[in-house]
Amino acid sequence: MINPSAPGWIDKFFSEQKCSDQNLSKTVDLFYQNVRDTGFIYGHIVSFDTVEPINTKGWLQNEISKVALLNTLYDIYRLTTSEKDEKDFVIKAMTFYNEMNPEGFNLFKKVLPNSPPSLNLEKIIDSRVQTNVDIISKNFSHIVTNALLFVDVLAFRQYLIHGSIPEKYLKKIEEAVISIVSLSLKTKSNKSNYDDLLIKLFEASVRYSKFSKVNIQNLEELKLEYFTSELEKYYLLDIAGMAIWSDGVIENEETYFLHKIAELMAVPDEFVDQSIKSTDEFITKHKKEIPYFNYSNPVKHFYDQTTQSVITLITRNKNRLVKEIVLSKELMILLAISTRRDLDEKEKKKVKKQLLDICKSIPSLTIFLLPGGSLLLPILIKFIPKMLPSAFNENLDTD
Repeated sequence: MINPSAPGWIDKFFSEQKCSDQNLSKTVDLFYQNVRDTGFIYGHIVSFDTVEPINTKGWLQNEISKVALLNTLYDIYRLTTSEKDEKDFVIKAMTFYNEMNPEGFNLFKKVLPNSPPSLNLEKIIDSRVQTNVDIISKNFSHIVTNALLFVDVLAFRQYLIHGSIPEKYLKKIEEAVISIVSLSLKTKSNKSNYDDLLIKLFEASVRYSKFSKVNIQNLEELKLEYFTSELEKYYLLDIAGMAIWSDGVIENEETYFLHKIAELMAVPDEFVDQSIKSTDEFITKHKKEIPYFNYSNPVKHFYDQTTQSVITLITRNKNRLVKEIVLSKELMILLAISTRRDLDEKEKKKVKKQLLDICKSIPSLTIFLLPGGSLLLPILIKFIPKMLPSAFNENLDTD
């Protein structure tokens, strides 16, 4: 039995599955349908599309996600290259992640140059599926972060086809996801006060568009012609459907919206109907297992549950944090200004960037570097003036 938290689990996975003995028979549509049925697209994995069943009893969420990510990457490797060489796959996956490694999120900090490729890939995947659900509190936010893991699969396909990841591909597809989620929520008949917060949660969970904002107001502004692969189109449609389903009902106007997106991407209406049905069936069946759907205001619940935990974490690291902040003169000036007026977008980006740089140097605060972590930065910023020396606040009063 595989233990995804023990070294050597990738080799054991391939040994147990006997992947190299399997025939290459999947089509793009069958691949995507099978991946969606496992819950990978929705960020809540309930099974694996493997020949040999995998028993996940007692596994943690991140362990399930690790095996699912490996399996889905290998499937797209076989589908795209028509090859099934496990060693070649591992090497290509390693070089792919080396190229996609985002600034400020070092996937390779634990990778050792002399370790076998499969062990290094294990460490990369382990870092890749980390979410703040394991570090801050048991909340729903991992469903957003894990739903975005399919971006890795799409980018890996691009890497296999072109030998490298097309320039700005990752940024473009993440921005398309955020834009579509934003527009989807706007079409809902029963709008929630927390829909904007849900968008912010998605924005905070991306890795390559960290400081971009959603400015898309209508479908005509979406630039979906960039995405020519059926897999990309299917994924964007399913993400839109998942966002619309957040209130448990899909109205006629919302169905029309999904069909319009499909029309823009030249996707058949039959797929939209199938997407709506699959999303409804999956979420209805597993709703009780998904924390996100068990709260009337899930995003508010996220804030309520995490705020106190973050404050405690900040307090414990107060001395080190204050020392680092005081050393940054520009940051001190901007924080002082923020107490008197709202910072503009350029100033906010500077504050975020410098605070994230500080968090990198304090191990306990690296949660702010994880997917979703930047959503918690306002909590940190709010409490900084209270932590700084009294002279700082006195100077503010005399300015």
